[in-house]
Amino acid sequence: ARAYPWERQEMFLDAHLRAFDYYQGVYPELVYDNLTAAVKRILRGRRRIEQERFLSFRRYYTFQARFCTPAAGREKGGVEGLIGFARRNFLVPLPRVADFAELNQLLLERCQAYDGHRIAGREDRLTVGERFEAERKLLLKLPERPFENFQPMQVKVDAYQTARVDRNRYSVPRQWVGRRLWAHLGCETVRLHGEGRLVAEHRRLFSNSQWQLDPLHYLELLEQRVGAFEVARPIRQWRPHWPADYETLLERLRQRHGPGPGTRQFVGVLRLHEEHGAARVQECVAEALERQCADLESIRQLLHRQASEPWSGEVLETDRIPGVTDQPRYECDLSGYDALLPGGAL
Repeated sequence: ARAYPWERQEMFLDAHLRAFDYYQGVYPELVYDNLTAAVKRILRGRRRIEQERFLSFRRYYTFQARFCTPAAGREKGGVEGLIGFARRNFLVPLPRVADFAELNQLLLERCQAYDGHRIAGREDRLTVGERFEAERKLLLKLPERPFENFQPMQVKVDAYQTARVDRNRYSVPRQWVGRRLWAHLGCETVRLHGEGRLVAEHRRLFSNSQWQLDPLHYLELLEQRVGAFEVARPIRQWRPHWPADYETLLERLRQRHGPGPGTRQFVGVLRLHEEHGAARVQECVAEALERQCADLESIRQLLHRQASEPWSGEVLETDRIPGVTDQPRYECDLSGYDALLPGGAL
Protein backbone atom coordinates (compact mmCIF):
# COMPACT_ATOMS: atom_id res chain seq x y z
CA ALA A 1 0.00 0.00 0.00
CA ARG A 2 1.33 3.42 -0.98
CA ALA A 3 0.06 7.00 -0.92
CA TYR A 4 0.57 9.60 -3.66
CA PRO A 5 -0.40 13.28 -3.90
CA TRP A 6 -2.10 12.78 -7.29
CA GLU A 7 -3.64 9.90 -9.22
CA ARG A 8 -1.53 10.16 -12.37
CA GLN A 9 -0.24 7.48 -14.68
CA GLU A 10 3.40 7.95 -13.65
CA MET A 11 2.37 7.39 -10.01
CA PHE A 12 0.23 4.40 -10.96
CA LEU A 13 3.24 2.84 -12.69
CA ASP A 14 5.57 3.82 -9.83
CA ALA A 15 3.41 1.77 -7.45
CA HIS A 16 3.90 -1.24 -9.75
CA LEU A 17 7.67 -0.71 -9.88
CA ARG A 18 7.96 -0.52 -6.11
CA ALA A 19 5.79 -3.60 -5.67
CA PHE A 20 7.82 -5.60 -8.19
CA ASP A 21 11.01 -4.55 -6.45
CA TYR A 22 9.62 -5.45 -3.01
CA TYR A 23 8.38 -8.88 -4.12
CA GLN A 24 11.47 -9.42 -6.34
CA GLY A 25 9.25 -10.63 -9.14
CA VAL A 26 6.18 -9.92 -11.27
CA TYR A 27 2.77 -11.56 -10.89
CA PRO A 28 1.76 -13.26 -14.16
CA GLU A 29 -1.72 -11.69 -14.05
CA LEU A 30 -2.95 -8.50 -12.38
CA VAL A 31 -6.58 -7.50 -11.91
CA TYR A 32 -7.71 -3.90 -12.49
CA ASP A 33 -10.78 -1.84 -12.19
CA ASN A 34 -11.19 0.31 -15.30
CA LEU A 35 -9.11 3.30 -14.15
CA THR A 36 -8.11 5.79 -16.85
CA ALA A 37 -4.38 5.38 -16.08
CA ALA A 38 -4.66 1.93 -17.70
CA VAL A 39 -7.80 2.00 -19.89
CA LYS A 40 -8.45 4.44 -22.71
CA ARG A 41 -11.78 2.96 -23.78
CA ILE A 42 -14.09 0.16 -22.58
CA LEU A 43 -15.39 -2.08 -25.36
CA ARG A 44 -17.96 -4.86 -25.25
CA GLY A 45 -17.27 -7.74 -22.91
CA ARG A 46 -13.69 -8.03 -21.65
CA ARG A 47 -12.16 -6.07 -24.49
CA ARG A 48 -10.35 -2.82 -23.68
CA ILE A 49 -8.30 -0.25 -25.52
CA GLU A 50 -5.40 0.26 -23.13
CA GLN A 51 -3.40 3.42 -22.63
CA GLU A 52 -0.29 3.27 -24.82
CA ARG A 53 2.20 3.77 -22.01
CA PHE A 54 0.50 1.22 -19.77
CA LEU A 55 0.50 -1.26 -22.65
CA SER A 56 4.25 -0.65 -23.14
CA PHE A 57 4.80 -1.12 -19.42
CA ARG A 58 2.81 -4.35 -19.36
CA ARG A 59 4.68 -5.76 -22.35
CA TYR A 60 8.01 -4.80 -20.82
CA TYR A 61 7.25 -6.91 -17.72
CA THR A 62 5.32 -9.58 -19.72
CA PHE A 63 2.32 -9.83 -17.40
CA GLN A 64 -1.35 -10.08 -18.38
CA ALA A 65 -4.03 -7.59 -17.34
CA ARG A 66 -7.57 -8.67 -16.45
CA PHE A 67 -10.13 -5.87 -16.31
CA CYS A 68 -13.29 -6.11 -14.25
CA THR A 69 -16.78 -5.75 -15.71
CA PRO A 70 -18.13 -2.25 -15.03
CA ALA A 71 -20.57 -2.08 -12.10
CA ALA A 72 -19.88 -5.71 -11.18
CA GLY A 73 -18.66 -5.49 -7.60
CA ARG A 74 -18.55 -9.27 -7.22
CA GLU A 75 -15.43 -9.38 -9.42
CA LYS A 76 -13.30 -7.11 -7.27
CA GLY A 77 -14.52 -7.65 -3.74
CA GLY A 78 -11.13 -8.91 -2.55
CA VAL A 79 -9.33 -5.81 -3.78
CA GLU A 80 -11.85 -3.35 -2.41
CA GLY A 81 -12.03 -5.33 0.84
CA LEU A 82 -8.28 -5.05 1.30
CA ILE A 83 -8.41 -1.31 0.58
CA GLY A 84 -10.95 -0.95 3.38
CA PHE A 85 -8.82 -3.17 5.60
CA ALA A 86 -5.74 -0.98 4.98
CA ARG A 87 -7.70 2.19 5.73
CA ARG A 88 -9.15 0.87 8.98
CA ASN A 89 -5.98 -0.78 10.27
CA PHE A 90 -3.15 1.35 8.86
CA LEU A 91 -4.70 4.84 8.76
CA VAL A 92 -6.82 4.88 11.94
CA PRO A 93 -6.13 6.92 13.97
CA LEU A 94 -5.02 9.38 11.33
CA PRO A 95 -1.19 9.30 11.30
CA ARG A 96 0.75 12.52 11.93
CA VAL A 97 3.58 12.62 9.39
CA ALA A 98 5.80 15.28 7.84
CA ASP A 99 5.47 14.22 4.20
CA PHE A 100 4.56 11.42 1.81
CA ALA A 101 7.93 9.70 2.33
CA GLU A 102 7.24 9.32 6.05
CA LEU A 103 3.65 8.20 5.39
CA ASN A 104 4.77 5.54 2.91
CA GLN A 105 7.42 4.27 5.31
CA LEU A 106 4.70 3.92 7.94
CA LEU A 107 2.44 2.05 5.49
CA LEU A 108 5.31 -0.27 4.56
CA GLU A 109 6.06 -1.11 8.19
CA ARG A 110 2.39 -1.86 8.90
CA CYS A 111 2.10 -4.02 5.77
CA GLN A 112 5.20 -5.95 6.83
CA ALA A 113 3.71 -6.47 10.27
CA TYR A 114 0.67 -8.04 8.53
CA ASP A 115 2.98 -10.79 7.21
CA GLY A 116 2.58 -12.52 10.57
CA HIS A 117 -1.23 -12.57 10.37
CA ARG A 118 -2.99 -15.96 10.17
CA ILE A 119 -6.17 -15.96 8.09
CA ALA A 120 -9.07 -17.39 10.07
CA GLY A 121 -10.69 -20.57 8.77
CA ARG A 122 -7.62 -21.92 6.95
CA GLU A 123 -6.69 -25.44 8.02
CA ASP A 124 -2.94 -25.14 7.39
CA ARG A 125 -2.63 -22.17 9.78
CA LEU A 126 0.09 -20.57 7.64
CA THR A 127 0.82 -16.87 8.04
CA VAL A 128 0.45 -14.39 5.17
CA GLY A 129 4.24 -14.20 4.88
CA GLU A 130 4.57 -17.99 4.72
CA ARG A 131 1.91 -18.18 2.02
CA PHE A 132 3.81 -15.64 -0.06
CA GLU A 133 7.08 -17.59 0.24
CA ALA A 134 5.23 -20.62 -1.14
CA GLU A 135 4.01 -18.57 -4.09
CA ARG A 136 7.30 -16.72 -4.78
CA LYS A 137 8.50 -19.39 -7.28
CA LEU A 138 5.48 -18.62 -9.49
CA LEU A 139 6.54 -15.00 -10.07
CA LEU A 140 7.99 -13.85 -13.38
CA LYS A 141 11.61 -12.71 -13.24
CA LEU A 142 12.44 -9.02 -13.21
CA PRO A 143 14.24 -7.59 -16.25
CA GLU A 144 17.82 -6.41 -15.80
CA ARG A 145 16.82 -2.75 -15.99
CA PRO A 146 13.59 -1.26 -14.60
CA PHE A 147 11.12 0.50 -16.88
CA GLU A 148 11.87 4.22 -17.32
CA ASN A 149 8.85 5.75 -15.69
CA PHE A 150 8.14 9.31 -16.71
CA GLN A 151 5.48 11.23 -18.60
CA PRO A 152 7.01 13.07 -21.60
CA MET A 153 5.71 16.51 -22.49
CA GLN A 154 6.99 19.17 -24.87
CA VAL A 155 7.18 22.67 -23.39
CA LYS A 156 8.32 26.13 -24.48
CA VAL A 157 10.49 28.40 -22.33
CA ASP A 158 8.99 31.86 -21.78
CA ALA A 159 10.61 35.25 -21.17
CA TYR A 160 10.81 34.52 -17.44
CA GLN A 161 13.15 31.57 -18.14
CA THR A 162 10.45 29.13 -17.05
CA ALA A 163 8.70 26.16 -18.62
CA ARG A 164 5.06 25.63 -17.66
CA VAL A 165 4.28 22.07 -16.57
CA ASP A 166 0.94 21.12 -14.98
CA ARG A 167 0.09 24.80 -14.32
CA ASN A 168 3.37 25.36 -12.46
CA ARG A 169 6.60 26.99 -13.64
CA TYR A 170 10.11 25.52 -13.57
CA SER A 171 13.22 27.56 -14.34
CA VAL A 172 15.94 26.87 -16.91
CA PRO A 173 19.20 28.66 -17.82
CA ARG A 174 18.94 31.90 -19.78
CA GLN A 175 20.15 30.54 -23.13
CA TRP A 176 16.99 28.43 -23.48
CA VAL A 177 14.54 31.36 -23.53
CA GLY A 178 12.12 31.04 -26.46
CA ARG A 179 13.14 27.46 -27.25
CA ARG A 180 11.30 24.17 -26.88
CA LEU A 181 12.32 21.48 -24.43
CA TRP A 182 11.11 18.02 -23.41
CA ALA A 183 9.84 17.73 -19.84
CA HIS A 184 10.05 14.30 -18.23
CA LEU A 185 7.52 14.19 -15.38
CA GLY A 186 8.36 11.69 -12.68
CA CYS A 187 6.63 11.08 -9.37
CA GLU A 188 8.97 13.41 -7.49
CA THR A 189 10.99 15.28 -10.10
CA VAL A 190 10.64 17.26 -13.31
CA ARG A 191 13.61 16.94 -15.67
CA LEU A 192 13.95 19.29 -18.63
CA HIS A 193 15.95 18.11 -21.65
CA GLY A 194 17.16 19.91 -24.74
CA GLU A 195 19.56 18.97 -27.54
CA GLY A 196 20.00 15.51 -26.07
CA ARG A 197 21.14 16.63 -22.60
CA LEU A 198 19.70 17.47 -19.21
CA VAL A 199 19.03 21.21 -18.95
CA ALA A 200 17.46 21.46 -15.47
CA GLU A 201 16.03 19.25 -12.75
CA HIS A 202 13.48 20.29 -10.11
CA ARG A 203 11.42 18.82 -7.31
CA ARG A 204 7.90 18.37 -8.68
CA LEU A 205 5.17 20.69 -7.43
CA PHE A 206 1.63 19.43 -6.81
CA SER A 207 -0.28 22.66 -6.25
CA ASN A 208 -1.19 25.30 -8.85
CA SER A 209 0.43 28.55 -9.99
CA GLN A 210 3.69 27.86 -8.14
CA TRP A 211 7.20 28.82 -9.25
CA GLN A 212 10.08 26.36 -8.75
CA LEU A 213 13.14 28.49 -9.47
CA ASP A 214 16.83 27.67 -9.32
CA PRO A 215 18.47 31.02 -8.47
CA LEU A 216 21.66 29.98 -10.26
CA HIS A 217 19.74 30.18 -13.54
CA TYR A 218 19.25 33.95 -13.05
CA LEU A 219 22.64 35.12 -11.74
CA GLU A 220 24.06 35.91 -15.18
CA LEU A 221 21.17 38.32 -15.83
CA LEU A 222 21.30 39.81 -12.32
CA GLU A 223 25.01 40.49 -12.73
CA GLN A 224 24.05 42.84 -15.57
CA ARG A 225 20.98 44.30 -13.82
CA VAL A 226 22.02 44.64 -10.19
CA GLY A 227 19.26 47.18 -9.57
CA ALA A 228 16.76 44.32 -9.67
CA PHE A 229 18.64 42.28 -7.05
CA GLU A 230 16.41 43.09 -4.05
CA VAL A 231 13.11 42.44 -5.85
CA ALA A 232 14.08 39.47 -8.03
CA ARG A 233 11.86 36.49 -7.23
CA PRO A 234 14.73 33.92 -7.26
CA ILE A 235 16.71 35.97 -4.74
CA ARG A 236 13.66 36.56 -2.52
CA GLN A 237 13.05 32.79 -2.45
CA TRP A 238 16.72 31.95 -1.80
CA ARG A 239 17.63 34.70 0.66
CA PRO A 240 15.78 33.39 3.76
CA HIS A 241 17.73 30.13 3.45
CA TRP A 242 21.30 31.26 2.76
CA PRO A 243 23.88 31.58 5.60
CA ALA A 244 24.13 34.72 7.77
CA ASP A 245 27.70 35.18 6.45
CA TYR A 246 26.24 36.03 3.04
CA GLU A 247 24.35 39.00 4.47
CA THR A 248 27.51 40.17 6.24
CA LEU A 249 29.50 39.83 3.03
CA LEU A 250 26.88 41.74 1.03
CA GLU A 251 26.87 44.60 3.54
CA ARG A 252 30.68 44.88 3.57
CA LEU A 253 30.94 44.81 -0.21
CA ARG A 254 28.37 47.60 -0.50
CA GLN A 255 30.14 49.67 2.13
CA ARG A 256 33.51 49.27 0.42
CA HIS A 257 32.53 49.54 -3.26
CA GLY A 258 29.14 51.25 -3.25
CA PRO A 259 25.63 49.77 -3.68
CA GLY A 260 25.88 48.89 -7.39
CA PRO A 261 29.46 47.59 -7.69
CA GLY A 262 29.23 45.90 -4.28
CA THR A 263 26.07 44.05 -5.26
CA ARG A 264 27.66 43.03 -8.57
CA GLN A 265 30.63 41.54 -6.71
CA PHE A 266 28.24 39.69 -4.40
CA VAL A 267 26.38 38.22 -7.38
CA GLY A 268 29.78 37.12 -8.66
CA VAL A 269 30.34 35.30 -5.38
CA LEU A 270 26.94 33.59 -5.76
CA ARG A 271 27.92 32.50 -9.27
CA LEU A 272 30.81 30.55 -7.76
CA HIS A 273 28.14 28.04 -6.67
CA GLU A 274 27.85 26.96 -10.30
CA GLU A 275 31.41 25.58 -10.37
CA HIS A 276 32.29 24.85 -6.75
CA GLY A 277 29.01 23.99 -5.01
CA ALA A 278 27.31 25.62 -2.04
CA ALA A 279 29.27 23.94 0.76
CA ARG A 280 32.71 25.03 -0.50
CA VAL A 281 31.61 28.58 -1.28
CA GLN A 282 30.05 28.98 2.17
CA GLU A 283 33.25 27.74 3.79
CA CYS A 284 35.42 30.18 1.83
CA VAL A 285 33.08 33.12 2.49
CA ALA A 286 33.36 32.45 6.23
CA GLU A 287 37.17 32.24 5.96
CA ALA A 288 37.36 35.45 3.93
CA LEU A 289 35.31 37.32 6.53
CA GLU A 290 37.54 36.00 9.30
CA ARG A 291 40.70 37.09 7.45
CA GLN A 292 39.25 40.54 6.66
CA CYS A 293 39.65 39.97 2.91
CA ALA A 294 35.99 39.75 1.97
CA ASP A 295 35.85 40.42 -1.77
CA LEU A 296 35.19 38.40 -4.90
CA GLU A 297 38.81 37.86 -5.93
CA SER A 298 39.91 36.77 -2.45
CA ILE A 299 37.10 34.23 -2.22
CA ARG A 300 37.96 32.95 -5.68
CA GLN A 301 41.59 32.49 -4.65
CA LEU A 302 40.55 30.64 -1.49
CA LEU A 303 38.46 28.28 -3.62
CA HIS A 304 41.36 27.63 -6.00
CA ARG A 305 43.67 26.99 -3.05
CA GLN A 306 41.17 24.42 -1.73
CA ALA A 307 40.91 22.76 -5.12
CA SER A 308 44.66 22.50 -5.71
CA GLU A 309 46.54 19.47 -4.43
CA PRO A 310 48.90 20.03 -1.46
CA TRP A 311 52.50 20.68 -2.65
CA SER A 312 54.75 17.77 -1.72
CA GLY A 313 58.10 18.91 -3.15
CA GLU A 314 61.39 19.25 -1.26
CA VAL A 315 61.83 22.43 0.74
CA LEU A 316 65.28 23.79 -0.15
CA GLU A 317 67.61 25.58 2.20
CA THR A 318 68.11 29.29 1.48
CA ASP A 319 71.62 28.65 0.10
CA ARG A 320 70.33 26.04 -2.39
CA ILE A 321 67.69 27.90 -4.37
CA PRO A 322 68.20 26.96 -8.07
CA GLY A 323 68.79 29.94 -10.32
CA VAL A 324 69.37 32.26 -7.37
CA THR A 325 71.92 31.11 -4.80
CA ASP A 326 73.83 28.93 -7.24
CA GLN A 327 74.80 31.84 -9.54
CA PRO A 328 78.39 33.17 -9.43
CA ARG A 329 78.94 36.40 -7.55
CA TYR A 330 81.35 39.08 -8.83
CA GLU A 331 83.26 41.53 -6.62
CA CYS A 332 83.04 45.09 -7.98
CA ASP A 333 85.17 48.12 -7.08
CA LEU A 334 82.76 51.01 -6.53
CA SER A 335 85.34 53.55 -5.38
CA GLY A 336 85.27 55.20 -8.82
CA TYR A 337 81.85 56.65 -8.04
CA ASP A 338 83.48 58.85 -5.42
CA ALA A 339 84.74 61.08 -8.24
CA LEU A 340 81.18 62.23 -8.82
CA LEU A 341 81.03 63.78 -5.37
CA PRO A 342 81.94 67.49 -4.90
CA GLY A 343 85.74 67.76 -4.69
CA GLY A 344 86.22 64.30 -6.01
CA ALA A 345 89.02 63.49 -8.41
CA LEU A 346 89.44 60.81 -11.02
